[in-house]
Amino acid sequence: MMSASPARADVSSASTASSTSYDDDAGDSDLSLDPSVSYADDGGASDLCLLFDFEDSVQRRLRGDDEYLAALQADLLPRARGGPMANMTRRDQKVSLAQILFADEDENQQGLSEVYNVEWSPGDAVTREHRAHRLARARAGLRLSVLLQEPIAASLSLSELCKRKLAQAGGEGAEEALRCADKAIEIAGPGWWDSVEVQLEAEDNPVPDPRYEKNATCPGLANAATLAHIPVRVAQLCLRSALLQRGNALAAAGCEAAARGAYERLLPLLEVEPRCARIDWERHSMHVNIGNTHARVGNFPQADGHFQIAEALGDALVSEEGGSEDDGRAMVLCARRARGFALERADRTDEAKMLWNSAEAVPMLIDLNTSRKVY
Repeated sequence: MMSASPARADVSSASTASSTSYDDDAGDSDLSLDPSVSYADDGGASDLCLLFDFEDSVQRRLRGDDEYLAALQADLLPRARGGPMANMTRRDQKVSLAQILFADEDENQQGLSEVYNVEWSPGDAVTREHRAHRLARARAGLRLSVLLQEPIAASLSLSELCKRKLAQAGGEGAEEALRCADKAIEIAGPGWWDSVEVQLEAEDNPVPDPRYEKNATCPGLANAATLAHIPVRVAQLCLRSALLQRGNALAAAGCEAAARGAYERLLPLLEVEPRCARIDWERHSMHVNIGNTHARVGNFPQADGHFQIAEALGDALVSEEGGSEDDGRAMVLCARRARGFALERADRTDEAKMLWNSAEAVPMLIDLNTSRKVY
């Protein structure tokens, strides 16, 4: 049985959930779920609580309860002490950070779909201003992550910076976007990362100094030193987000093979996840993205294989008990749309037209328009 889920986790409700916190013996325990078992999907709220650690369970584990409570009472825990958040508690600042990264409205929001479109348009003046505002908000999120000394939030902020830079500048911003994605991957990985390099991306117009000598002294989220205090799932979630955005940045730069490699590296991380509409959208999007990288270099047979997998995920949601029919139909349409464009690139225009005008596609599109936004 599959479970439908909302488009994204509600930050406010997630932050008030008291049941999602680190157990004392969490350490490097693997919190991956058994994909063969059915779960009631919470829309990502549990993962959101895990990533932002609203109750500061990691700090408690690092410092011990007595030292942590003393630091809390004396207001010695890391937080922003200037600006508009100066009077907010550390916990409230974390909630605000989650809202900056995950509750900002995006004019291009496609629900749960993460299919990347390389056909970028600068948009009108209102759109350009909105994109610039969202980019500035992501930079503010990274600055706050640094002040809170939260590497998890820093990795997520860098991934979001990559996404919003591509929305704001398209291919022209690919180099900067890719730099952010690579730093997010570095933080999520098993090695070490340089906090000065990360702080650079929080500047309004970051320009790396070619003479700077890297000084990587901070352990990554998958580093053994870090896994003594946090579950490995945290690193996996951050890596998933960063790999997706790295693939998008490479696609925007026209590096199709490298983009495909980033998307393909993400797929095994999704295989261990349970079946639900939210995760199936992520799986579906990766297969469409991989198919598009093949289609853009003229390899339709390879592309079509991934489009068929993506369509099958949608068909399963429609046909299986407990599946979300709306999500399933939207996935099918998304896969067919990508296949149609790939057919056009392959000079198979007649087949593309037959696909658009098929007896199944048109009623499905009308039905979706009456119930929810088409992806």
